[in-house]
Amino acid sequence: MEFAQAGGHRLEYRWIEAGTGSTGPTLVFLHEGLGSASLWKAFPDRVVEATACRALVYSRYGYGRSDRMTQSREADYMHREALDTLPDLLAGLSVRDPILIGHSDGASIALIYAGARRGPLSGLVLMAPHVFVENVTVNSIARAKTTFETSDLARRLGRHHDDATSTFYGWNDVWLQPEFRAWNIEEYLDHITVPTLLIQGEDDQYGTRAQVDAIATRVSGPVELMMLDGCGHAPHVDREAATVEAIARFVGSVVKA
Repeated sequence: MEFAQAGGHRLEYRWIEAGTGSTGPTLVFLHEGLGSASLWKAFPDRVVEATACRALVYSRYGYGRSDRMTQSREADYMHREALDTLPDLLAGLSVRDPILIGHSDGASIALIYAGARRGPLSGLVLMAPHVFVENVTVNSIARAKTTFETSDLARRLGRHHDDATSTFYGWNDVWLQPEFRAWNIEEYLDHITVPTLLIQGEDDQYGTRAQVDAIATRVSGPVELMMLDGCGHAPHVDREAATVEAIARFVGSVVKA
């Protein structure tokens, strides 16, 4: 792992190279609310192999081996990541042609970045994105809190985060605040013109098809929607082969356009 300064914090990142002669866009992986660079495991490597595009994988502030959080997150934390930190990181690492591959919170961050036109962008791959808050989401996040406090989840997360407790509550507390129910990023969708691939599990315990339908209806660029059966909130885990194949096909279409 290497480290870069972005958004006022020291963030861990790694490059995955695609080999000599690669001229395609750079794939930038944006992790979920409890994710990190290492929690993607081998998925980014498999996508690089399938697409022949290099990739950037990083951990946001408060995650992985990046700087530990020193204050509570505010309800606009995804906006701050999309509007400030991500553009800073991409500029600092000279990423000029990204396809953002986001999961859950990471997918929402990608949408805000794209809709606000904060920097260069070739396309979006969005797995289990959120654009508004649903009851099913809040209920599952509340259950996650119980699981964290009554199981070995903290120990398991500790393999990937310097401060698993801070990481967990930094995400969980925000989503369970009553005022967070009003969180909504649909206004950004109308300004998205790049090609978009939406991937949603039929059995996602954190969101329904209403999320991806809202995106598909409002963005103005080309959209592909893939609903996966036998799949929960993590398509790259539950249906890895199908997800890699879909991303490879999508990236290929972007490169040819």
